[in-house]
Amino acid sequence: MKPKHQRLAFIAVSMVFLSVAVLFTLQAFRDNIVFFYSPSDLEAKQPTPGRVMRLGGLVEAGSLVKGENQTITFTVTDGKASIAVDYTGMVPNLFREGQGVVAQGVLVDAGHFHATTILAKHDETYMPREVVDALKKSGRWKGDAMEKPGQ
Repeated sequence: MKPKHQRLAFIAVSMVFLSVAVLFTLQAFRDNIVFFYSPSDLEAKQPTPGRVMRLGGLVEAGSLVKGENQTITFTVTDGKASIAVDYTGMVPNLFREGQGVVAQGVLVDAGHFHATTILAKHDETYMPREVVDALKKSGRWKGDAMEKPGQ
């Protein structure tokens, strides 16, 4: 075999190994990525139920219902769409109606989200960047006075 053919064979084999490595890496990322959705995004994109995701928006006023065994239900809204959320566990101290929330869990069906984690906020005026972006996109953002550095 000529040296030119050896180089071409080496390059071809290297490309195959590189492609396999990239595929394995992408597969690992796909299993671990958690996407963020607002209620409007869920309505528009209709992701498949059962996939882990994050839902963000405002806790709708009058929707928070506390049940037994630390179970709560509430509605998350972005001003255009709303979705019912249920959660069992301790919630952050600053969790209340009218405040921003990011809930991680699974979409049960088109109108129901089961949260496994309610993400805590840093203080009463902090709101995660994804929630701010979703509220700005829906036109419900009340101004940049609430924004903290880094948002």
